[in-house]
Amino acid sequence: MSNPQWQQFLQTFVSPNHGDIKPPFSGSETVICDLSHLGLLQIDGADAFNFLQGQVTNDIKQLNGSAAHYTGYCNPKGRMLALFLAFAYQDQIYLQMPKELVEAVAKRLKMYVMRSKVVIQDISDRMIRIGLSGPKAEELLGTLFSKVPQNDYELVSLENTRLLKLPSQHGRFEIFTDINQAQSIWTSLATDVNITDTNHWEWLEIQAGIPDVVTATQEEFVPQMLNLDLIGGINFKKGCYTGQEIVARTHYLGSIKRRTYLAHLDHSSQPKAGDNVLNGANETVGKVVRSAAVPNGSGYDLLAEIRCESIENHPLSVNGNTLSIQSLPYAL
Repeated sequence: MSNPQWQQFLQTFVSPNHGDIKPPFSGSETVICDLSHLGLLQIDGADAFNFLQGQVTNDIKQLNGSAAHYTGYCNPKGRMLALFLAFAYQDQIYLQMPKELVEAVAKRLKMYVMRSKVVIQDISDRMIRIGLSGPKAEELLGTLFSKVPQNDYELVSLENTRLLKLPSQHGRFEIFTDINQAQSIWTSLATDVNITDTNHWEWLEIQAGIPDVVTATQEEFVPQMLNLDLIGGINFKKGCYTGQEIVARTHYLGSIKRRTYLAHLDHSSQPKAGDNVLNGANETVGKVVRSAAVPNGSGYDLLAEIRCESIENHPLSVNGNTLSIQSLPYAL
């Protein structure tokens, strides 16, 4: 459940005077979005960093309070259970993921705490998260805060608020704050931008080539299948973690046969995460990772994990509808 005080504020705020959600957009507007659909775990305690270091694909000890990164959480076979956006602040580690995964992930992590001094808490409703994206985003943040992050994954910590710059064609930021600060920040920003919904934020993530893991796709992907090595989500020098042997073997053999691609589907029916991607012979060659409606209303954009050799063998389809492969913002 989302923070009721925050949700009540948002319902009160959204009015003709401030601009309701107004899709379709062109995709280039500056937009603000409530990110309550995402969950957040807080990991703290004297052993928090050492504990999590043995659980995830990236180097947790690099989270020094001024940077964030993506990191995978795998089962012993190297199959992903979750993808975290991770950062640290004042010796506490924060892991953001789809809210539907938070309870199960927290339960699984707690199984491995043993005698370590580690406390794992779901703080999804205590820390408010706001997304801001578009050509005016950096300028608007500069009117409210003394410092704004300039580089992707740079984290700026201010009193009761943290600002994180995320990859995007335009400036894209996530604001982490408490309920009292959130209301004033939202009020100041939302009067100058378009208020949008979670679909738009999903579309921005897809355009940035950022994958995801949800309940329907848990244990389907090895991290490299989701391009984690290409977005800085794997550290191959950090030492052992659950599933590390499989992830390292895939890397050092130098033969990654499946990757995640950006694609478009010109159809009125939205594909779901976990839907199969078929080739011309109706063979399953991949799966949908995430999808979102295009802001201008022309179908759906999606990320799909696909066998590399099948990319050139058109047509590829999902639910009987032809996929059009697009260019990712990074090289495969």
